[in-house]
Amino acid sequence: MRNDVNESDWKLFRERIVGWQEAFMEKLIAEYAIILQDGSKYASERFWEIEKRIKEDKRLSGVMCERRRSMLLSNMISLYREGAITDDDLEGFSDELLRRVRDANANDGE
Repeated sequence: MRNDVNESDWKLFRERIVGWQEAFMEKLIAEYAIILQDGSKYASERFWEIEKRIKEDKRLSGVMCERRRSMLLSNMISLYREGAITDDDLEGFSDELLRRVRDANANDGE
């Protein structure tokens, strides 16, 4: 997989990544709140479930990613797979980048 990225894609990624990550973390927090409010489980069960989720989730690109130009394609693929971004979020990126992100995700499901 080539990692060459055009300047407009790189600029757009840098403009949008913070918003994408904030929105993704808001989604995670809402999921955590549901877990915390589940009165059918003991407090200790909820605590350890949250601890496990945070440990796993903090590794997701939707929470943290290396913001290097050479990592743009792999970041975009990860963000898309994780649900941190959707087709609507890809608007404005080059056709080549869109194709590569979508192809990588289509191949992932096979």
